[in-house]
Order: sequence, then C-alpha cells, then structure tokens
Amino acid sequence: MLFEVKSVEEAVKIVKENISDFQRDSEDVDLFDALGRVIYSDVIAMEDIPAFNRSTVDGYAVIAKDTFGASESIPSILEIVGEVRIGEKAKVKIFAGQTVKISTGGMLPENSDAVVMLEYTQPLDENTLLVEKPVAPFENVIKKGEDISKGETLFKRGHTLRAQDVGALAALGITKVKVYKRPRIGIISSGDEIKRPEEETKEGEIRDINTYTIFSAVKSLGAIGVSFGIVKDDFELIKKTLSDALKTCDAVIISGGSSVGTRDLTLKAVNSLGNPGVIFHGLSVKPGKPTIFAVVEKVPIIGLPGHPVSAMIIFELIARPLVNLLMGREEDYGAFKLYARCGKDISSAAGREDYVRVKLEKRENELWAIPILGKSGMISTMTQSDGLLRVPAERVGFSRGELAEVIVYR
Repeated sequence: MLFEVKSVEEAVKIVKENISDFQRDSEDVDLFDALGRVIYSDVIAMEDIPAFNRSTVDGYAVIAKDTFGASESIPSILEIVGEVRIGEKAKVKIFAGQTVKISTGGMLPENSDAVVMLEYTQPLDENTLLVEKPVAPFENVIKKGEDISKGETLFKRGHTLRAQDVGALAALGITKVKVYKRPRIGIISSGDEIKRPEEETKEGEIRDINTYTIFSAVKSLGAIGVSFGIVKDDFELIKKTLSDALKTCDAVIISGGSSVGTRDLTLKAVNSLGNPGVIFHGLSVKPGKPTIFAVVEKVPIIGLPGHPVSAMIIFELIARPLVNLLMGREEDYGAFKLYARCGKDISSAAGREDYVRVKLEKRENELWAIPILGKSGMISTMTQSDGLLRVPAERVGFSRGELAEVIVYR
C-alpha cells in the first residue's frame, strides 16, 4: 500500500466515496449567523417579492398607451388625480388620461402599468401634467413576483449563503434558516522538533506553523477547527491523541509523521485504531508526495506532510474537498482557478503534478504568473505568492508565455 501513489483526481474521488454515507446533522440559525453556512434543505419562497407592482423611479404612474407619441414639442396631457407615497397602499384608481405622482418603491395604483420619470414631465398646474417622453408597458416598474415568485426554489440544498442571499431571505420574512451543522475538524501536529510559538527554540527545533495554517484554512471554509496540540514522535502518544480526536471530531488532519522511514508512526497508529484504516499513502504530486488518507470507524483522517508549504498545498488539493463535503457542499467549492501566462520556463518530471508558487502580475492587459524562487520548505514563498501554478502530470513543464492554470489562494 505504501506509496502506491494516486493522482489528485483519483485521491479526491476516493475521499468522496469513503464519506458518502457520512451523517450530516442540521440546525436552525438566525440570519445574523447565516453567512457562509450551507443550506440543508431547499428554500421555497412562500410569497411574491415584490408583493405589488412597484415603481423603480420617482415620477408619475400612467397607463402606458396614454404616452405613446409624446415628445417635447407635442407632450401628452394627463390629469393628476393623486399621489402614492412609499410605504402606503395605493388607494386611488386611474383611468385613461389620468396619472398619479409616485416615489421610488411606491405601489402602482390600479390600472396603471408604467411610470414616467420625473425629469420627462412638466406640471402645467396642480391638476395637469405634460409628459414629454413615451413609456412602454411596465417600463420603470418591477412587477409583482418579478423579483421572487411564490413557489420558486430560491436556494437548493448545499448552497453556501452569501450576504445577498441573506438579504433575500430577509425579504421573504425568513428569520431563521435550516443549515448543516459545522463539522469539527481535529488538528494535530507531530514531531520531536516542533515547539509552540511562544516557546524558545534550540538548534534543530522549529515553531509550530501547521496547527495555525490548517486551523485558519479550516475556519475559512466555515468548519470548526479543534487543536489537539503537538505530539511527539511516539507511537503511544500519537495513537492516544488520534483516538481522542476521533471520539469528538468529524474528521482529523495530522501533519508530520507521514514519510516513509523508521519514524513513520502515523500509519501504524491509524491502522491500530480501527477499520478500514489507511486507504492510500502517496500522491503523485510535488510537493507533498507522502500524503495519507484513512478512515477509522467512519471518521476520515488526512495525514499531511510536515513541511508547512507542502502541508498547505496538500490541504488545498485534498483536505479542502474533504471539509467541503463534510460541510454539505460540492468538493470544489472555493477553488478559484484562472489562466495566466507563465513568467519563466518551468521544468517538471513527467508522471506527477507539480505546484509552483507564483505571484500574479498584470502586464499590458494580460495576467502573468511569476514563479517565486526559494527552497520548497520556505514559508515566505507562500506569503509572497498569490497562488499555485499547476503543471499537469502529462507535461514536462511550461515555456515562458504559455497559458497555465493557477489556483488562487482564498
């Protein structure tokens, strides 16, 4: 099983297949807490928006055909029979040759079917209006139910709510919405050399980066990160920490301890905890080949490489789809990809995908992806870059100026 490497596409498919029967619970949340949450069941509009024909401008409500042929030199002459203020029910009814003054958002009076903008009218006296421009039926009007129709499916199950979506729910009078419960993602960093950020480090030791980057990435997707701290390279400690996380979390992400070697304890610990255990170990990706995916008693586990850069890249490729699926979304949610011209020649080994950190620059109305130079484990190469240029497995690189796919960081 060790290093029977999978492509990213194969790996995501395996992840998806192995959590297809994951039980996702729901909860009702207030609209103030709904942003970024995922709809649990279809939202059906129970009323029309707007509930009446509404003006989109300040002006005069008219019967459209009364304005046909109107111009500055030969205006239509209409009788002013009232006014409708915003927020008021239109009580007046107009007939041929009549008009009513109306404000933006106001309810059109019965029989009217259009609104003439104020600037195309001239009051002749208190009761007479000159219309200097014709309007078509329902011009400057939002018809009843034109925005949202009663019975319409506004949002389907799995939709992630945005600010405008929350506004639409409010417009329908919905103050609570049923959403998926946010999954709890356990986060573990392993390694004898890892220290907490507040600790002093000795030669050979480094501060924990992965806990914080992975926690933040999980949070950005709307899930709940649960840190289980740093675990030394000890089989019993790794096993106990994993066991604790499996009891309280919906998935576990552990970084470090996934490379082949004498200190390769994560695989053994995972396989000792339950079935089916490790499902694959190894991705045909650089950086990040020693990646683990496992399931223990229906709880998925992802083992990321220890190098912070590799861990972040593999999170984007494998863990982000997993978290999305647990959130109730499609696995590719939030994957913002674009094409840019490669800023330098890039070489790659055939048979594996390479992910090169790049900075995006606009040059003469074209987007260019400039590779960030630096060793693979340098965190600064991530902070200086805007995304990852993908070199597909079937290619041996890109020449300068070629279009390439770039995954842009969230």
